[in-house]
Amino acid sequence: MTLQHNPAIQKKVKETPIKTSIDEKDIDSFEKCRSYTVSIMEGGNIGVLHACLFAEAGFKVISVNANPHTSELLRRGRTRSFGKPYGRLKLYLEDGAIGASSDARKAASESDIIVVAVQPALDRKKKPDYSQLERVCKEVGMGLKEGALVLFVSPTGPGLVENSLRRILEQASGLIAGKDFRLASSPFKKGLESGEKEASKPLRVVGAIDEISLRTAWRVLRVVTKSDLMKVSSIKSAEVAHLFQSANVEMNLALANEQALLCERLGVDFFELLKVLNERRSFLPFPGIRNDSVRRELCMLLEEAENTDTNLRLTLLAERVNDEMANHVLRLVRDALHACGKTARRAKVSIMGISQRPNGREAPGWIVKRIISLLSKRVRTVAVYDPHFSKKEMTDLGLEAKKLSKVIEGTDCLVFLAAHSRFSRLNLRRIKLLSKKSPSIVDVAHVIDPSKARELGFEYRGLGMGG
Repeated sequence: MTLQHNPAIQKKVKETPIKTSIDEKDIDSFEKCRSYTVSIMEGGNIGVLHACLFAEAGFKVISVNANPHTSELLRRGRTRSFGKPYGRLKLYLEDGAIGASSDARKAASESDIIVVAVQPALDRKKKPDYSQLERVCKEVGMGLKEGALVLFVSPTGPGLVENSLRRILEQASGLIAGKDFRLASSPFKKGLESGEKEASKPLRVVGAIDEISLRTAWRVLRVVTKSDLMKVSSIKSAEVAHLFQSANVEMNLALANEQALLCERLGVDFFELLKVLNERRSFLPFPGIRNDSVRRELCMLLEEAENTDTNLRLTLLAERVNDEMANHVLRLVRDALHACGKTARRAKVSIMGISQRPNGREAPGWIVKRIISLLSKRVRTVAVYDPHFSKKEMTDLGLEAKKLSKVIEGTDCLVFLAAHSRFSRLNLRRIKLLSKKSPSIVDVAHVIDPSKARELGFEYRGLGMGG
């Protein structure tokens, strides 16, 4: 994306570097932090989380969303994402510590620190789409003032911030990164699902365009996160370090999924092994369905590898293994139905839980959507239930919202995809009465007691549960 300097908004560049910087003594108390304004660009999970963390430290915060409807939701203490608002969001909004706006340019012009939390999307070919991030950076640049710190906290492909996004900021503002404004990156993986205590103590690295930017970003983040930060030599190093973490998550999950599949064939309980071996510090990972954030960041890494003619064989293989879990769930459903003397094309299958976040709302990921799609083509009826989604939210997702009793009524197979704790407390006797004769359970989330289910007459199939 190429932008030309706009004479109307171009600012005069000084001959010598500006001296404006945030020192430790400037933000060593809540009262001192109140003299600084922070704008958070886009209010997804990462953005809302950072807005609350900055407000908690004492900073004045403006949460910016291009969509006015999203800004209005935020003013009411809600977000467009399907996650519950951060615990203190409403309190911070009520006391004025956090304000909402849809004008990125104006917010940037009033801010000493600009936190860019725009999450890149994936297109149909699994290629990262940075167009929204580029648009936000152009708006930020139009309002950017000298001495401000621009901090990217959303994951980006290696080199994107230092090259493309830096150029957009400079051309829109007429300022130079490292000379007239500070530029840094500290990608953040966890969202609201981590909770307040965990969210303030993530494993983070911070990189910057120059030493002054690095010191400034490090000082600010240390106040906000209250945890040790790892400095790296450049923004690109910070981007790569974050993507490597996602790649490791992907490979560990693929290993766990492969081992779980083997245990099913061998008639061995993978979770028994998990418990025993982890007590001996073997640290076997937990099998299951990957989160979409990992998938998105993995695609960023794979695209960069492709651009540099590097073949990440293990990473690609791990991606395929984890993508295959959708087909494996379908096989478990078919096997469970067959064991009950039923055929898939005449069966009603009930999906229990679609959220990516246990005990909360987070829009269903690619794997869950794929499972629903595969089942819809092969069984008579697919009914979906998730206690954390409202009727409107289910409708917005293109799913029919029904009460639990209606979803279970006449079902042949219940498929548990989300590890909601309330599922472990379901009355299996009542479910047995509501469902069809010889019902089955496919437990991907490992929330149902296998022995209790079998004792009550369910045909049970669980991920990694042999026998």
